[in-house]
Amino acid sequence: MSRKSSRQKREKQRYRQDYFEEESVVIELPPPGQHHSNRFKPPRKSSIPSIQPMNAAQARFIAAIKANILTFGLGPAGTGKSYCTAGVAAEALMRGDIDRIIFTRPAVETGNSMGFLPGRLDEKFDPYFSAFKSCLTSNMGKGIVECAVKNGNIAVEPLSYMRGKTFNRCFVVLDEAQNCTPEEIKMFMTRIGGHTTVVINGDLTQSDIQCGSGLADALDRVHDVSNVHVHKFGYDDIVRSGIVKDIIMRYEAPGFA
Repeated sequence: MSRKSSRQKREKQRYRQDYFEEESVVIELPPPGQHHSNRFKPPRKSSIPSIQPMNAAQARFIAAIKANILTFGLGPAGTGKSYCTAGVAAEALMRGDIDRIIFTRPAVETGNSMGFLPGRLDEKFDPYFSAFKSCLTSNMGKGIVECAVKNGNIAVEPLSYMRGKTFNRCFVVLDEAQNCTPEEIKMFMTRIGGHTTVVINGDLTQSDIQCGSGLADALDRVHDVSNVHVHKFGYDDIVRSGIVKDIIMRYEAPGFA
């Protein structure tokens, strides 16, 4: 064997060793002839993480999500609405209680528009998904999240493309719901099928649309419907940092409208 081929063989073995030492996910393919299911199956149930709330308000929010079909999470930035939602969704997927996590939000930007984004539809919507994806990654790990996205177990769907769909065995998250119109949020809520959990998060003080907020309209209409829960975070529940709490309170103080 030549010196060059020996070196190539050693480099190949080293590459395979480095690859398998990284965080990886084992995917079990069904035997031939069996129906393939896209249900997520973690290798060990003992390794499934359970989200730990950072305060009593988050604990109540997490409990509400697990106990109800539809939960509204309301409150200022930094209270952990996305953190709690992603944690419960990740746990449900890894336990096999659901088949998919679906994330959506209205494609409304704060301030000046960035214009048309290049790439495919999923690539255009990726900037809106990045914050929630980071929350999923902190609970599931980067390798598992990337594998689940590739297999369709974690999906991002623009709100405007959801008409006519039904959510079955899903955990569906609508973020930044204060920027939904009444028609959009009605359409979204009527997609709920069987064995599905839905969380709608928003902050009524940060609406970026000119017309009336669909989130406020939905709360007035469905807050007392069975299996619907409304959870409200306050300024004292902000956990991002002390300065965020002070800034938000200063902006919303009387005389600074």
